[in-house]
Amino acid sequence: MEKQITFTHTPIVIPPPVLPSREIGACVEFQGLVRELEQGAALAGLHYEAHESMARKHLERIFDQLCAAHPCAAVVFIHRLGWVPVGEASLFVRVLSSHRGEALRFLADAIDRMKADVPIWKCAKE
Repeated sequence: MEKQITFTHTPIVIPPPVLPSREIGACVEFQGLVRELEQGAALAGLHYEAHESMARKHLERIFDQLCAAHPCAAVVFIHRLGWVPVGEASLFVRVLSSHRGEALRFLADAIDRMKADVPIWKCAKE
């Protein structure tokens, strides 16, 4: 499985899809956008921090484990750090697979595992 993991302090630029083979039948993408309300309180944005080297290792392991359960050809993971205003993306994930079922399950499980296990933190700013 091809893995691209990027952390950026600038707005996320979505790269064009690069198909690793002609057997790719599904390209599933997710963007996590900063909402205006966080636990009922209005805010202007969120501040994200990460232990980048540790986060990268956790993500590599998670993606390898998920690929064993839901075979996929490639994953592109981009997480923004620093200040992210309301309405802008803090996360972009793309999964390429032969079939949509594997890609959808991989994507959902990857985001759940990232939120539970990866050292990326957000702080609400009002």
